Amino acid sequence: MIENQSDNIDNKENDISDQDNTPEEALSSEDPIIKNDDSSSQNTEEINTEELKNTISNNDARLEQLEKEHETLKSQYVRISADFDNFRKRQSRDQDDLKIQLISKALTAILPIVDNFERARQQLKPESEEAQALHRSYQGLYKQLVEVLKQQGVAPMRVVGQQFDPNLHEAVLRESSEELKEDFIIEELQRGYHLEGKVLRHALVKVSMGPGKQNSQEEVEKDTVEVDIDSEENTSEDV
Repeated sequence: MIENQSDNIDNKENDISDQDNTPEEALSSEDPIIKNDDSSSQNTEEINTEELKNTISNNDARLEQLEKEHETLKSQYVRISADFDNFRKRQSRDQDDLKIQLISKALTAILPIVDNFERARQQLKPESEEAQALHRSYQGLYKQLVEVLKQQGVAPMRVVGQQFDPNLHEAVLRESSEELKEDFIIEELQRGYHLEGKVLRHALVKVSMGPGKQNSQEEVEKDTVEVDIDSEENTSEDV
């Protein structure tokens, strides 16, 4: 019995010693696993850092490319906008020019009627009451016609006493004048008109040659005739 008890005591001591040794062995066996985990986590962090750097680099390159595309599109937009604005202005000018051309064509056909009204007004001298009533009626029509022309932007030229301008006037006659210098307008033969600042019809005018121009010209012609006569007489004598 005593031996069995001693054996049991020895066995218990061995078990206790085994239990004491077990944690140390377990800890020693777990150290490589912990080291492996640390190295793997460090590798993972390095990989993530490299990927992040690559992502940032790619984003920077993409951003630079997008900025270049933005500048290109912006310059294209500015150019297209300027072209469209020029096109719109050109279309507006063309429409205005076409409108003026159409109005000018219509008004030019009306102006001879206005001329006839003015000639009739100068020639008619009503004496009887019936003629005066007719004259007043005619004057009313003439005023209405002139008012319509004004509403369309038509304005008559005032040329008498002005210097001759081929852009505005058309010289029909030239004669000497003691009152006006050379190239000044003596008389208006047919009235000219403006339309919106442009010439609708040139004025037909008589232009001054200056004082004494006509007499001097007649003297030159007389001298030329006398020279021709003298030459003819000399030729006949020689024969």
